Amino acid sequence: MTLLLGFGAVNTGNNLLYLLVSALLGFMAVSGLLGKGNLGRPRVQIILPDEIYAGLPVPVRVRLHNDRRRPVFLLQVGLLGETVTFKVVGGGETVEEELTLRFPDRGRQTLSEGRLSSIFPVNFFVRGRSLKLDLQALVFPAPRPCQAFSPTDDQRRIGENVAAGKGHQGEISRIADYRGGEPLKLIHWKLSARSDQLMVKELAATAALPVLLDLDNLPGATLEERLGGAAFLVNRYLRQNRPVGLRLGRRLVRPATTRSHRLHLLAELGTYGQN
Repeated sequence: MTLLLGFGAVNTGNNLLYLLVSALLGFMAVSGLLGKGNLGRPRVQIILPDEIYAGLPVPVRVRLHNDRRRPVFLLQVGLLGETVTFKVVGGGETVEEELTLRFPDRGRQTLSEGRLSSIFPVNFFVRGRSLKLDLQALVFPAPRPCQAFSPTDDQRRIGENVAAGKGHQGEISRIADYRGGEPLKLIHWKLSARSDQLMVKELAATAALPVLLDLDNLPGATLEERLGGAAFLVNRYLRQNRPVGLRLGRRLVRPATTRSHRLHLLAELGTYGQN
């Protein structure tokens, strides 16, 4: 349109058209300089959660730090086809937003590039540049509902000592001094009445029967279905505080109940057959 007005101004000799063309060109130049200056080179950090499942939405934190003294406006960070907008980031400020991503496949993945763009100052042009990333993601199989089963004698022997220690259920193991964190139901009121301080009952933890998941014996027509079923059962049993182990061919991961153990089992499933 600017070129047409320019040709019209040349052909007609109309000073008003010359002024209009000059104003439009000046506006484009100023907006270009403002847009380029606004884009700058802020520091962008992508923070992934420790649980990512293939095909399921996962919240990702995007942190943007403005190193400059003046604020920046309407910056967009794009990753895997999704974008998040930072409306205003003041000079020297760090702002964090959330972006929802989906990773289609399980296994170890590298996110090497994102995109930084902006429509500032007016939405005539979108200016942008690539963001160099070196982001490593470990994607677990998508949990697939799978039927539970009872442990065999071999499985009981493998995990028979897993649940040793204190708990809030089971038989009384000993009487100890009250330390301030025990539930009121564990206070031994009779003994406490005879002494100058509160006494509490320490109970032995109730041992839950361990589960050993054998990938080859789980239901499923394909390997991916069996992996998804194993991921479902790992999460289900460990939410019940039940020791879970895993057999992958000749490899054996012994049962345990900690959160780090659960993530280790899911990582084994996520990378199975890819090494």
